[in-house]
Amino acid sequence: MNLLTKMKKPKQTHVPSTNYFDLLSEEIVFSILDFLDDNPLDKKSFSLVCKSFYTTESLHRRALKPLRSEHLTKILHRYPCITNLDLSLCPRIDDSSLTVISNVCKNMLRSIDLSRTKFFTHVGLSNLVLNCVNLVDIDLSNATELKDPAAAAIAEAKNLERLWLRRCKAITDIGIGCVAVGCKKLRLISLKWCLGIGDLGVGLIAVKCKEIRSLDLSYLPLYVKLWTEDLVTYAGLVITMPAVGLEITKNCLLPILELQYLEDLFLEGCFGIDDDSLAALKKGCKSLETLDMSSCQNVSHVGLSSLTSDTACLRQLILAYGSPVTLALADSLQKLSMLQSIKLDGCLVTCPGLKAIGNWCISLRELSLSKCLGVTDEGLSSLVTKHKDLRKLDVTCCRKITHVSIAHITNLCTSLTSLRMESCTLVSRESFVLIGQRCQCLEELDLTDNEIDDEGLKSISRCSKLSNLKLGICLNITDGGLAHIGLCCSQLIELDLYRSAGIMDTGILAIARGCPGLEMVNIAYCTEITDHSLMSLSRCSKLNTLETRGCPLITSLGLAAIAVGCKQLAKLDTKKCYNIDDAGMIPLAHFSQNLRQINLSYSSVTDVGLLSLASISCLQSMTILHLKGLTPSGLAAALLACVGLTKVKLQESFKSLLPRLLFEHLEARGCVFQWRDKVFQIIEMALRSTFYYLQAEVDPIFWKLQLEDVE
Repeated sequence: MNLLTKMKKPKQTHVPSTNYFDLLSEEIVFSILDFLDDNPLDKKSFSLVCKSFYTTESLHRRALKPLRSEHLTKILHRYPCITNLDLSLCPRIDDSSLTVISNVCKNMLRSIDLSRTKFFTHVGLSNLVLNCVNLVDIDLSNATELKDPAAAAIAEAKNLERLWLRRCKAITDIGIGCVAVGCKKLRLISLKWCLGIGDLGVGLIAVKCKEIRSLDLSYLPLYVKLWTEDLVTYAGLVITMPAVGLEITKNCLLPILELQYLEDLFLEGCFGIDDDSLAALKKGCKSLETLDMSSCQNVSHVGLSSLTSDTACLRQLILAYGSPVTLALADSLQKLSMLQSIKLDGCLVTCPGLKAIGNWCISLRELSLSKCLGVTDEGLSSLVTKHKDLRKLDVTCCRKITHVSIAHITNLCTSLTSLRMESCTLVSRESFVLIGQRCQCLEELDLTDNEIDDEGLKSISRCSKLSNLKLGICLNITDGGLAHIGLCCSQLIELDLYRSAGIMDTGILAIARGCPGLEMVNIAYCTEITDHSLMSLSRCSKLNTLETRGCPLITSLGLAAIAVGCKQLAKLDTKKCYNIDDAGMIPLAHFSQNLRQINLSYSSVTDVGLLSLASISCLQSMTILHLKGLTPSGLAAALLACVGLTKVKLQESFKSLLPRLLFEHLEARGCVFQWRDKVFQIIEMALRSTFYYLQAEVDPIFWKLQLEDVE
């Protein structure tokens, strides 16, 4: 026998392996997980390592945004420490769902978002607020079917601090009165577009909720139809309201302005507010920081003169689509010594008015003149001469300004972080060179529909902090200029090249190489783009929004590369990409499990490709117009299989080809259908175009592009 076999093997001693994570406290591990918040897939990977990690991640999670109401029980039991629950992606939340939440979450739940859900009533809300007594945030926006009993149920949430009721059109003064009496800790309430609420309800909020910091009364009605006598039960009492008319006027403004802690007041579109109403401001509202009176057509410089120096904290004033900006209006605001931001979008602006704003002794940080008729070089140059500390400037569609304005802006406002100048068509090419040379702190730059060329892009590439760059309809730029952006602007997150026809694959390759953090790319109607561009962009793993409509050279091969490389893709528009077919849908179905919105109109996708998308559990919105390979039976099968759909755009012709029971079933699941008739849309667009021609200066090319994009 071999000598080696006779030798006795040494005795092996077992050394137990050490899990060093067991030596860390729960707080330290939670701190580590906090660093993974940017990408939810990282946390999922962490939880799949072992049972210990699975348990730790379950206990760490505080916020949840589920896609399916039917999975709520399982999910909530897995994550027992949830404090913030966002149900805006669940189309169907009914009373039983709210009962499950209230029974599982109980005292832990502090915030719930029901802003995009349906089918629940005051019964479910009552269970929720009675069991989840620590709720401080409730968002019920867009719950158009909720009535006063629902508001009365919310009134039982005694610790509520923030309540959003935007577009809850059926709630009246009765219901909001219940909220005012029951929720005395409210700090924020939004009643925007609550057409049933008038002076009485708003006045009750102001009188009863003394802790209010933010109040949104935008588009509350000036006049509405009388409503009949109504009643609601609250705290065992039957409250009856006689038939009256509604109006938001100065009667409720006085108690609002007496709120000791009020910081933000939004009165956009409140036509009942006039100069007499604002007289209450003369008494001062010393805590007010933001005041929005956009589209308040009955307010002039006389009323605004009530904004005296006693309104000491006012930092942001929004007067968009209101009175003309004249010398008198500017003079009426000069006492606002703390003002940092003023937005005058859509107003008629005079040169003396702009000059007067320039003479204010304060130093503005933000100025918005978007779509303001009357902005000239003289007025704008005079204004920026005095306000050199501007950080944000918006001169979108100020079509009269030229190189003179840009020279003044770039020479004086060198600390700009945001410059929006879409459709400033008289600005010459050399102006954009100045932007790059002098304003290198820019993070956002909108140059849509301008004369910028490659020299301008080369100069702008010096702005190394750029994160958002819009170059749509810039017909003079090419790959050479875009290459400079890719080389120097590594922090770029959003890039818009809509209809910039000179951009080809080489430019996109440079962007993809130099800007790996890209999240949004729009190359719609860049007709020379091919699959090579999509293959380049597939390296950008954070890409979540991609618009390629009108790129006829793109095929399913390029789309497959995006699906494999960009797993966070959530929004995809391939309209008029005629060579994308079923072969592109299969990789999407396999790899793009975060896809929520897709437009396949005018592509070559058939029943097979559409049905394959059913495996994407996140998919909620589909636009599938003019698909020649789509049959009624295939469409019906796909719609039934895509169980998470909340919105579908279809041709009007399919309405008569599919059974009514199918639509009723899908609508019961929470899906909304939008029907499109191309002929009708073209007529509608033509009428709208005529209207705008009569109202303001409009670029004819704009309407040409709109007609080309009709679905």
